[in-house]
Amino acid sequence: MERIPMTPAGLVVLEDELRQLKTVERSAVIRAIAEAREHGDLSENAEYSAARERQSFIEGRITELEDIISRAQVIDATSLSGDTVRFGATVTLADEDSDEEVVYQIVGAHEGDIKSGRLSVHAPLARALIGKTLGDTVEVTTPGGSKSYEVVDVRFV
Repeated sequence: MERIPMTPAGLVVLEDELRQLKTVERSAVIRAIAEAREHGDLSENAEYSAARERQSFIEGRITELEDIISRAQVIDATSLSGDTVRFGATVTLADEDSDEEVVYQIVGAHEGDIKSGRLSVHAPLARALIGKTLGDTVEVTTPGGSKSYEVVDVRFV
């Protein structure tokens, strides 16, 4: 069984979503199905079909979340140190063309959100950064072309 690395905050988000689905969404969709059944002929009942689809989605997502959570390997970045980039590191990069700096935290696949600076460990940039140290240069091919970055800071916060 393959472990799934994630941050403590990432685990909390998944647990909260699972709790919401089990306690709120599941009972709401059951009520919607019961209400739709009262409308009569199920074969031509759009409300019933929509509620059943929603129920299927919810149950599938619950199963998926339970699997992810059961395989979670929580890595607390605050317990790590050093200047080598690895999971959980917050990395400051300088674009070698424009000298513009960007900051990313390398997080689990289910936590990635580039707009908030959370880079999935499976993203090409994150894969290129793993194992690099301060001052190293990394080159990544992006949809807009090739980009070079210099690692200017590595923190574990």
